[in-house]
Amino acid sequence: MIPLKSEKDLQMIKKSAQILAGVMRQLEKVIREGVLTREIDALAEKLILAQNALPAFKGYKGFPATVCASINEEIVHGIPSERRLKNGDIIGIDLGVNFNGYFSDAAITLPVGRVPARVKKLVEVARRSLAEGIKEARPGSHLSDISAAIQRYVEKNGFSVVRQFVGHGIGTSLHEEPEIPNFGQPHHGPLLEKGMVLAIEPMVNMGGWEAEISDNGWTAVTKDRLPSAHFEHTVAITGKEPEILTA
Repeated sequence: MIPLKSEKDLQMIKKSAQILAGVMRQLEKVIREGVLTREIDALAEKLILAQNALPAFKGYKGFPATVCASINEEIVHGIPSERRLKNGDIIGIDLGVNFNGYFSDAAITLPVGRVPARVKKLVEVARRSLAEGIKEARPGSHLSDISAAIQRYVEKNGFSVVRQFVGHGIGTSLHEEPEIPNFGQPHHGPLLEKGMVLAIEPMVNMGGWEAEISDNGWTAVTKDRLPSAHFEHTVAITGKEPEILTA
């Protein structure tokens, strides 16, 4: 059962999402060569707490940090550490906010300095694939129309979508029904309705789609160790166009 949000719920989720978007803009400003990923994490936590909100990820199922900081071949769930960003890296920042029990979730992948042209294209295709998926987030579409649009755009551009990790519903919990794969055939699954709120998040690999979990038990990496990019927005299904709450 996919929960439908009331107007009050939506307003609270929007507030959570606005806090998240503001924090993400501040984090983008500090992504540069030489920065430690733990410094990014500390700043994110400080900014969220200053808004009378809480980091949604920290402590969730034991995750030890505020942000997921995933570099190069790391797909998702990278743990912040003493690792320094280097020129030519890409870093995916995934962040969640809990504002008075209402949740939002977003991710962005950013280059550090100058990156190779193929890596730059990977990041742009991943970013654009999210926009393609969001276009389908409207009443009357099937859930899998989002998935198919993402896969179609990614594969048309010569990359692959991760199968093991998916998007999800969100609102009064960080993860709600439904699961939203980034691959599949169109016109399948439940019909989308006004009041649904979805965290749509394509993860796009330069090489094959296969992933494995690293020794820390959290971080997913590409099996072929080629780079991966991740983008995410929290999106509300409205009576007309989809509303990107974390824009």
